Amino acid sequence: MLAETVAETVLVVGGGVMGLSIALALHDRGCKVRVLSRSLQEGASWAAAGMLAPQAEALPPGKMLDLCLRSRDLYPSWIEKLETIAGQSAGYWASGILAPALQSKESAIQGFGHLPDEWADRDRIHQIQPHLSDAVQGGWWFPQDAQVDNRLLYRALQAAVVAQGIEIQTSTVTEFERSGDRITGLKTSLGDLQAQHYVLATGAWSQALLPIPVKPRKGQLLSVRMPTGATPEDLPIKIVLFGAEIYLVPRRDGRLVIGATSEDVGFLPGNTPSGMMQLLQGATRLVPEIAHWPIEEFWMGYRPVTPDEWPILGESGYKNLTYATGHGRNGILLTPITGELIADWITIQRADPILEAFHWSRSMA
Repeated sequence: MLAETVAETVLVVGGGVMGLSIALALHDRGCKVRVLSRSLQEGASWAAAGMLAPQAEALPPGKMLDLCLRSRDLYPSWIEKLETIAGQSAGYWASGILAPALQSKESAIQGFGHLPDEWADRDRIHQIQPHLSDAVQGGWWFPQDAQVDNRLLYRALQAAVVAQGIEIQTSTVTEFERSGDRITGLKTSLGDLQAQHYVLATGAWSQALLPIPVKPRKGQLLSVRMPTGATPEDLPIKIVLFGAEIYLVPRRDGRLVIGATSEDVGFLPGNTPSGMMQLLQGATRLVPEIAHWPIEEFWMGYRPVTPDEWPILGESGYKNLTYATGHGRNGILLTPITGELIADWITIQRADPILEAFHWSRSMA
């Protein structure tokens, strides 16, 4: 780790939202930082839907829920600071999240790892969100959960990094050179590079560089165009809908993101008819009107997942390498807290107690 009072050079390998947030946090703490970034289009940052949904996802009580709640609660102030530096919107929307149920409350409870706080009966849920199918019997209402437009977030992070004078280089890293318990350099498409400390934030591609249990899980998504009014409040859907194996995420500009499949197919590329059918069937089951809204875009990406679906954060087996990978479906949610925890770990030799639960050496069976 780095001494607190010395401006050290850190190479952040990975230019998605995770790597960029870590770079900004390190810069705030006086480090000289460079980011190495490959093409973003298939990564989780660009492909995600941007839900900030620790409660709607029914995470059970424990360290993962604690980490997610801490990060969600950081979002408003973190976004404000980010937008000030970047000079542009990062697309945060405290919309709340609704988890509609097509069955009774008693049956719906079985789908949650723990009992959520606020059940909305049939009348109330249709009042909170009109246009739902008549088949919706009720649902859970999570007013503290939110969303962020992941593409606007990425662009804002990139603009903020540039505004702070942090260098971003487009490069493919092919090897971490190692000697004993230290990283001695990187082999890249730009040539050999060295730094005093390294951060691995390469998402689904992490295992190609170091032997850690992170693999890709493909997710397909699509978007449709909602009928728009004069303001976002006039949109037919203005609350995130988190259904069984489907979610609908409205954007203020009238775009509705529908996702996502979860496919253990490695790096198999492309959208498929079966994937699109699965998403459209799930979406129209919740909101029948979607069947008549124009489709705008299909896309896909790769979530970085670990066997226990918890990220790998902090200390590695090398004294000058820090891990920040394996965030799975919660990468956008965990962006603020990851940046802060990793920057503190590297610069002031302070490991937040929660990092122990996400250590690389834990059992992931």
